[in-house]
Amino acid sequence: MSHSASRQSRSLKRTLSGYEHWPRPPTPAGISLNRVFTGIVEEKGTVLHREGPKLRIQASTVLEGSGLGDSIAVNGCCLTLVSSGPGWWEADVSDETYARTNLGALQEGHPVNLERPMALGERFGGHIVLGHVDAVGTIVSPVPQLVVRIPNHLMKYIVEKGSVTVDGISLTAFNLTDDTFEVAIIPHTAEVTTLGVRKPGDAVNIEMDVLAKHVERLLEHK
Repeated sequence: MSHSASRQSRSLKRTLSGYEHWPRPPTPAGISLNRVFTGIVEEKGTVLHREGPKLRIQASTVLEGSGLGDSIAVNGCCLTLVSSGPGWWEADVSDETYARTNLGALQEGHPVNLERPMALGERFGGHIVLGHVDAVGTIVSPVPQLVVRIPNHLMKYIVEKGSVTVDGISLTAFNLTDDTFEVAIIPHTAEVTTLGVRKPGDAVNIEMDVLAKHVERLLEHK
C-alpha cells in the first residue's frame, strides 16, 4: 500500500545554470514546483549536532545538486540549507518549527528522512507534498501494519486509499476511524526510512493532502 521508495539513483535533470527546460507537469494553481516534494524518501540521514537553531545532518545523496538557500525536507519538514561540507549540511530551525514538529525531539544519532524538491521532468512517484507539517501524530502500532493517531479535525482530509504524508513519506491510508488511519509498510520502506525504528508512542510529522485542502477552500466560497 505504500508508494514510498528510495531514490538513491535519482537522475538529476539540472545544468550549471539551473534546471533544464523540461516540460512542466500540470500542478494546482498557486503551487510552485521549485519547492514541491513527492514524499519519496531519497536518503536516511543522521543528526550529527544540534545547538540552538543550528541542526547539522549527515547526508550524501541530497547534497548532490544542492547549494546555499536550497530546500531539503527533513522528516517531511521543509528546511533551508545554510551551510554544508563533505558529508553534512546545516539548517537554521526556528523555535516555532521545533515546537510544532517532531524535530524538537531530535538528538545526536537520530535518523531522519531526507528528500530534495522534485526536479522538472522527473517521474512523479508519490503525491504533492509541500513540506508544511499540519500536525504531530502518534504511532499506535508499528510496522508492518502501521497505525497512526492524529487530531480528529484532520481526519476529514483523508479518504480510504488516499494519500497522507507521515514523516515525509507518501503513504496510502485505509481502515480509517475517528482519529486513526492505517498504512501497510513493505520491508524495503521500513529499511530505508525511519518507520522501521518507530515504536508505539513515537511522534511523527503529518502533512495532509494539499489537494483536499484546496477543494475545501473552494467549497467555502462556492
